[in-house]
Amino acid sequence: MSNEPLSILAPLRPHNSTCGYCGPPGQRSEEETNYHRAEGLALQLSCRVYQKMIDRGWRRSGTYCYKPDLKRSCCPQYTIKFCSDFTRLDALQFKPSKSQRKLLNRFNRFVIHGDHRDADDPKEETSKEQSRSDRSKGKGKATHVFNLVDDIHAAESSFVRDTTPAHRFEVTLEPSSYTDEKFALYCSYQKEIHKEDDKRASSFRRFLVQTPLIPQTIEYAGEQRPAHLPEKYGSYHQLYRLDGELIAMGVIDILPNCVSSVYFMYEKKWEKFSLGKLSALREASLAREIHEAGVPDMQCLYMGFYVHSCPKMRYKGDYAPSYLADPEENTWHPLERCRPLLEQNHYACFAHPEHSLKSPASTADPTPELPPELLSVTRYIADIEGNKVTVAPVVLADDRNAPGMQETILVTLAALGEKLAREVLLDLSYVEL
Repeated sequence: MSNEPLSILAPLRPHNSTCGYCGPPGQRSEEETNYHRAEGLALQLSCRVYQKMIDRGWRRSGTYCYKPDLKRSCCPQYTIKFCSDFTRLDALQFKPSKSQRKLLNRFNRFVIHGDHRDADDPKEETSKEQSRSDRSKGKGKATHVFNLVDDIHAAESSFVRDTTPAHRFEVTLEPSSYTDEKFALYCSYQKEIHKEDDKRASSFRRFLVQTPLIPQTIEYAGEQRPAHLPEKYGSYHQLYRLDGELIAMGVIDILPNCVSSVYFMYEKKWEKFSLGKLSALREASLAREIHEAGVPDMQCLYMGFYVHSCPKMRYKGDYAPSYLADPEENTWHPLERCRPLLEQNHYACFAHPEHSLKSPASTADPTPELPPELLSVTRYIADIEGNKVTVAPVVLADDRNAPGMQETILVTLAALGEKLAREVLLDLSYVEL
């Protein structure tokens, strides 16, 4: 990407908090058993740098970025993605399961035909493989051959041809922004689904509107970008409207190698259509469409964290082929091969199974020792005067040797890794000494 913006991260001292995965419905755990290995406020990030950060286990909530401490946390969180077969970079290989196809077809029938066609259709769709098998057995031509991209758009008003649907269904993609309509959906979702009565617009803005990502142009190789695909990398809201009503919204980051799911919310009255699962199919389709429009590096959908110890989060493993990031080597491993380790251990290391733990670690790993050369090339903001910003090696920072400052710098750089540490500019003004 040309003219890449600076990436500036303000390190924070890692902390622990209550857990939302193992608490009762609508509540968090009583104990502060969710630990972070590193965290910081991202003042701004290039999309490429953030891509590299999530590949190393980081995640953002608004502008706040964090990397979980999987060894100590009650519910270890593993980065999960599903994407192409790595032996074939020319086509994405995700194949929805029969149940996922049925969910999409059921919703499409409702939009096109109305409530009276809301039951399962006896003329069930089939995959290409089943279609060929049926024809070879003399069963005739299949009613419908499922195609993810075509079927995702089959009921959208801007794609429907030669028929008048019973309902008007629209999906639009727009840069992350605040509106009263979105905030009302957020309040409804928090109250009806999470049993939380959060009516603060500031919470919604901080969590789901604010972003550190600087938009950057997507360079499509095709002759013309399809109108429904994004022009730039960055943070977006994907809006789902039925007959003009905002019924759901996905918060996503579109990055150089993936579509990254941040959050999804919906109106409870449409819960029967499993809109959360449909959103994953739509986001997978978006990644595939960008790829096929001439962006070969767009390969995957990142679904945030896979939490094996939390049954309600295991659905993320239903999308195949899925891969988990190893928490130590940051290498990718097929989920099916990871499951035995996850079943047998509290903390699982896929690259080094002997490092796995049966129970949570009682203490944090030792503060990492980094090469002096890395500290000499890592830069921080030394001074700001008007529009002039002065940077200097972090080894020259005031209070660098203060215990709180030194440890925070070291754990942040270790979590970023040597390559990213050389690229990210640090703002040390937020560190607690």
